[in-house]
Amino acid sequence: MQKRALITGVSGQDGSYLAELLLERDYRVFGLVRRSSNEQLERIAHLAGKIELVRGDLLDQTSLMHAVEESKPDEVYNLAAQSFVPTSWQEPVLTAEFTALGVTRLLESLRQVAPKARFYQASSSEIFGKVRQSPQDERTPFWPRSPYGVAKLYAHWITVNYRESYGLYACCGILFNHESPRRGVEFVTRKITREAARIRLGLASELRLGNLDARRDWGFAGDYVRAMWLMLQRDTPEDYVIATGQMHSVREVCEVAFAELGLDWQKHVVHDAKLVRPAEVDLLVGDASKAERELGWKPQVAFADLIRSMVRADLASLQR
Repeated sequence: MQKRALITGVSGQDGSYLAELLLERDYRVFGLVRRSSNEQLERIAHLAGKIELVRGDLLDQTSLMHAVEESKPDEVYNLAAQSFVPTSWQEPVLTAEFTALGVTRLLESLRQVAPKARFYQASSSEIFGKVRQSPQDERTPFWPRSPYGVAKLYAHWITVNYRESYGLYACCGILFNHESPRRGVEFVTRKITREAARIRLGLASELRLGNLDARRDWGFAGDYVRAMWLMLQRDTPEDYVIATGQMHSVREVCEVAFAELGLDWQKHVVHDAKLVRPAEVDLLVGDASKAERELGWKPQVAFADLIRSMVRADLASLQR
């Protein structure tokens, strides 16, 4: 029988890649979208007619229950959130409503309407924050350093709580940074690749960045959605760190991106103190050995290849 999946955040980077993966596996895919006048559906435009959109909002419990009733999912992937860290300082309450309480509303909807559905919650490496050990694995203590990280930590624990309290099949993927040509332009990797392409084409002359020394574990979004799916195929629900295990600085992203275009990054990148976060997370690097051992998951796209692919996609887009 054809499996049914409901994806919240289907129009985002991860949602679009996950929808593609599930369609390849012959799922009937439903995507939750908010009823708004200017829906951002470009990332899933190529899937029109292949996925079914249902209306719902993480701020509205009733709409979520209706969406679950309509889609009758075997699997639910919650990828929706206010996901941009800097915005979480400007809009901390809204971030909490979407990224923390929204998960509770969705879990409660599943408990009441579809208690047999398997649930995936998108946790984030930002919950580690001020890290107590490196690399970080499933046992590393949490110390989030932004309203976004705090909201994600609530979402993580409420998912664990519903699993333990109600017996729901609910698991969290603690995903480290993952990028692609579909990444939002507000995120630093895409900001770098897009501005480098604009500079190459003479459309800009400089790129302003905050902390060039911030280091992250960056992987490819297409690899990471495969891990999400694998988590829901196991007999028992567990939480997993998903990461490459390799750390790179924002400076290295600049070096690879500008070099791909034959440019010297140091001639164009300007440090801007206004772009430094109030509380910085200096280094995040994950240990995904549990996922490799139990899920058979490994990242396939290397860091430099990922950044180069993003640069080439931005260049082609701007040339069009």
